[in-house]
Amino acid sequence: MIGRLRGNILEKQPPRVLIEAHGVGYEVHMPMTCFYELPELNHEAVIFTHFVVREDAQLLFGFNNKQERALFCELIKTNGVGPKLALALLSSMSAPQFVTAVEKEEIAALVKLPGVGRKTAERLVVEMKDRFKGLHGDLFSGESAFKLTVPHAKPESNDAEAEAVAALVSLGYKPQEASRMISKVGKPNADCETLIREALRTAI
Repeated sequence: MIGRLRGNILEKQPPRVLIEAHGVGYEVHMPMTCFYELPELNHEAVIFTHFVVREDAQLLFGFNNKQERALFCELIKTNGVGPKLALALLSSMSAPQFVTAVEKEEIAALVKLPGVGRKTAERLVVEMKDRFKGLHGDLFSGESAFKLTVPHAKPESNDAEAEAVAALVSLGYKPQEASRMISKVGKPNADCETLIREALRTAI
């Protein structure tokens, strides 16, 4: 089991990051709300991880702290919620925002997320409410906030938009929907992460 990585950021391709630890490059899938807080390329990062083994793949998911990882682990225990959907959920909402939505039974907000129908949203509210009682830490206090990132270099607009669309598709949005979301928030010289953050924010 790989539970924690400390190493240099080699590549950042939302929502995946390649981190080198002791000469080994680990590809880690991260919720965008965690991805935003990563340092620049070639800087050191510490990522708490959860290793998922499937018949067709072995996937490593990463988080900025243990509480976010704990929430992810509880999410994938819910019937009908796999790692990909859990990643999408925590990309569209920060962990505190998700907790708030569940505690306030905001079904309408949850069904706006990719892959979440009304039945899944209702199941999340029912099952996760009980599980929150066993989770501790400031992250689960119910406070809602999007954290800002360290400024990134500004790539060419078209490249940033294409990368942002690809990231949304990998999170479960349909290509046409992802394109519409990015075009709606497109700004001159905006970087990929800014476009994704704004698109996900307006989606909910």
